[in-house]
Amino acid sequence: MGNLAAMIASISEPARQTDVIRETDLLVVGSGPGGLAAALAAARAGVETVLLERYGCFGGNITQVGVEGFAWYRHPQTIDSEGIGREFEERAKAMGAAMPEPQSISHSLDAEGFKVVADTLVEEAGVIPMLHRLFVAPIMEGDTIRGVIVESKAGREAILAKCVIDATGDADIAYRAGAPTHKHPVDEMMSVSVMFSMCGVNKARFIDAVKADPQTYGDWAVGGEWEVITSGKEDEMFSPFLRKPFQKALEAGLIPDSVKTMAGTWGTVSDQGDLTYLNMCHLYLDGTDPDALTHGEMAGRKQAMYAINALKSFMPGCEDAKLRNFGMTLGIRDTRKIDAVYNMTSADVLEQGRFEDTIGIFPEFIDGYGYLILPTTGRYFHVPYRSMLPKGVKNLLVTGRVIGGDKVSHAAVRNMMCCAVAGQGAGVAAATAIKSGRDFGDVDMHAIQRELQRQGARIS
Repeated sequence: MGNLAAMIASISEPARQTDVIRETDLLVVGSGPGGLAAALAAARAGVETVLLERYGCFGGNITQVGVEGFAWYRHPQTIDSEGIGREFEERAKAMGAAMPEPQSISHSLDAEGFKVVADTLVEEAGVIPMLHRLFVAPIMEGDTIRGVIVESKAGREAILAKCVIDATGDADIAYRAGAPTHKHPVDEMMSVSVMFSMCGVNKARFIDAVKADPQTYGDWAVGGEWEVITSGKEDEMFSPFLRKPFQKALEAGLIPDSVKTMAGTWGTVSDQGDLTYLNMCHLYLDGTDPDALTHGEMAGRKQAMYAINALKSFMPGCEDAKLRNFGMTLGIRDTRKIDAVYNMTSADVLEQGRFEDTIGIFPEFIDGYGYLILPTTGRYFHVPYRSMLPKGVKNLLVTGRVIGGDKVSHAAVRNMMCCAVAGQGAGVAAATAIKSGRDFGDVDMHAIQRELQRQGARIS
């Protein structure tokens, strides 16, 4: 069978009719912080909105990966984003799905509890939910997108829409619709994380050990795989960072030499003994390659078990702990990015970029590609609408971590709160375009900005 498969380069599928199961004003594909914010914003602006998601819950990296530190960058002098992203945090707090975050003045979101928070927000806004459907192809008329093909347990189906927002995180729709995108080689991409949590931790012993040997952001770059460029002000600030238990485990032969660079951060430790948002295991792979993802899932879980054994042996408070859960899938930071009408630059995020077409603000928080700069001085930049506007495809906006820009700008806009900022802007822009009958490239920016402000977003 293997030899036969090697001889066949491709097969021809028979032509088929695909049922159109829904027509709507706006279709948002992907429900991470960007897609969820986009759908809520558009529905609140008065257009019928469908939110399509391949998994069984909304929330993307929050709920499916377990990245609970939604605003861990926030400090007393931070001028932070407002709008739906902050609403995620406040609603989670109100619904008992958040805990104080140890390194900032923010709350971590409980990955499991936020599934219910997201459901509630979707229902309240009147968004039409469509879980368990995977986008597989755009429906095109020339250079204009008219909807998407999905597949699920129900088979192959079509959804038509006046406008589409690509919030897939990998620019899947834009790429398959023919919009120009680019992707760095794997050895230049940001790492992929396997998130996990532990239970049975003695909180008092754990916290006492952390206080007895406090780690800083400067420690990230000492004796490990990372070379971190900071502004200097970060170097002495507390970080919930762990490397020493893994170094001891390596010396004791508990972990193999292949994971000698293991290190990372923890999120929260509850009174019940849950140690969550453990970001210790890092892989390098292409998140758009299913074979690489398969290897990464399996290799990452194996690494996580090494990490747990190291913590049990060498981290006070973890002696009787065990694995509680893995994230549902890998945490991908970096794949495709669109070539947008405007591509953001390092100067935009490092030098407080200002734009007439701003749809929101984000503090000067840069985390990735060797940079770590925390927003402790009140500096912030504008997120421009044009960075979500792909070239070559009409009726499509792209939001979330894949908006147009260079490496350093991506290290800022990829963060979940900024994805929510971009998503809210995309959702309002789509609603404005649909109501006015105008193309995304010719939409009334002042109308978009007025509606964003009405929704509580800060745009300047």
